[in-house]
Amino acid sequence: MPLEAHLRRLYFDRMTNCRNCDTPLEASYCPNCGQKDLDLERPLPDLLGEVLHETFDVDGRAFRTLWTLFRRPGVLTSEFLAGKRKLYTPPFRLYLVISVLFFIVAGWVVGQGALLTEGRAVAAEAAGQARFVSDDLPRLMFILLPVFALFLKAAFRQRLYFDHLIHSLHLHSAAYILLAFLLPLEQAADRHWMPLALQLLLLFLLLSNFVISVRRVYQVNRLVAGIRAMVVMLGYIALVGAASGLVSHITSLGAEELPFHEQ
Repeated sequence: MPLEAHLRRLYFDRMTNCRNCDTPLEASYCPNCGQKDLDLERPLPDLLGEVLHETFDVDGRAFRTLWTLFRRPGVLTSEFLAGKRKLYTPPFRLYLVISVLFFIVAGWVVGQGALLTEGRAVAAEAAGQARFVSDDLPRLMFILLPVFALFLKAAFRQRLYFDHLIHSLHLHSAAYILLAFLLPLEQAADRHWMPLALQLLLLFLLLSNFVISVRRVYQVNRLVAGIRAMVVMLGYIALVGAASGLVSHITSLGAEELPFHEQ
């Protein structure tokens, strides 16, 4: 039997019906309801591998996405909005995975007392800061992300809000990666010039990534991109600072100190 015919026979012999709607399957996904043909009756290592693959997108797309995110800022957003989405990790999945990893790193760094001034009680205050960074700040940033998209909408009104939201996911993902490398250098930067220089380089990369991305996505000249990007970033930093201070103050209050506490 020719090899092609043999492979075709094996393929059709393996065909099953969708477990959700009973439609005959001809590929990995059901043509009727879209459910993936996933066999859960397999050894545990296989299932764990499937979960990791689906969650972290461990294939060529993940590396291609990260490379494009920094090598060509703004291209991920432009390609996604143009409908070219197969080659890259979806924006929300990218943000979710990167943000989880970033706040784990940030919580650990803050827990070491990296943000405390000299002479303050590391054990008590660092633990409180780490708890805020690990528990409250991720939720706050997730809430503020659509607000950042509104800032972009105010700066570039000709585009739809959805465009700005996708751009926000990519910009936050890039920022979290750079900050994850910048934060661990905080304590060493107080004692040596090389970590400080590396921090400044990472900060420059963050700012330049933002400006270049804005220029490419919204098709504006360098001057307009630079001015509007800086206005948006400064306004957003002020908002994040104010919101973080408010949430930190509220969460640090005892129940008896809250204004709505019943006596």
